[in-house]
Amino acid sequence: MVGRSKKATFNFIKDRIWRKINSWSSKCLSKAGREVLIKSVLQAIPSYVMSIFLIPDSLIDAIEKMMNSFWWGHSGSNHKGIHWMSWEKLSVHKNSGGMGFKDLTAFNLAMLGKQGWKIQSQPDSLVSRLFKARYFPNSNFLSSSIGHNPSFVWRSISKAKFLVRAGSRWCIGSGANIHVLDEPWLTDGACISTSDINLSFLKDVMLEHLIDDTTKEWNHDVISSLFDQQTVEKIVKTPLVQQVNTDRL
Repeated sequence: MVGRSKKATFNFIKDRIWRKINSWSSKCLSKAGREVLIKSVLQAIPSYVMSIFLIPDSLIDAIEKMMNSFWWGHSGSNHKGIHWMSWEKLSVHKNSGGMGFKDLTAFNLAMLGKQGWKIQSQPDSLVSRLFKARYFPNSNFLSSSIGHNPSFVWRSISKAKFLVRAGSRWCIGSGANIHVLDEPWLTDGACISTSDINLSFLKDVMLEHLIDDTTKEWNHDVISSLFDQQTVEKIVKTPLVQQVNTDRL
């Protein structure tokens, strides 16, 4: 169980990294050697935890400072000295002047986003069914809310939902599983949002109601009566897969 103090709960990660750095303090390491140790050992330590939980920013900041000190040769208890470049700049790709180290905050969100994608794309898995029953019984992961009294795991995964949404788009089959609003089904990957248009009455309407049952094409009369001309043009340019009846993300 994760307690109220998240930093105290996950402080063992920092301790493990510190012990590793201390064990290398007596060794004469080149820059290449330090790079290998940071990338293959130190940055691998929090990977598993980061794939399940959102680590506090204060703890990530402390870990990155330790790695930065180690990189500049201030190992063990000797953590003082000049850091000629910040960790933020060291995290940039080598082609852009950095060292290609991980930005741990971005890595944490990416790992959680991967879990969110699995929940969305593998709805029949045990974990997906468990989360669906608890948090979004009548919708999907992208349309889910944080819910009442959520677990820390669910809150962590939900923090990365924006990444899953930004990188996904529906392949429209029947349209029975896709909400008209706030889901990425337009051809450019955008969503029709209630904040852009006063369409709150369409909040729970599925996309199948915009498709002609007979021709399996867009129902132009219905679409034109609901949306402005610019949105209508976006909708009719969005392809429908007539040979497939199942909506796929």
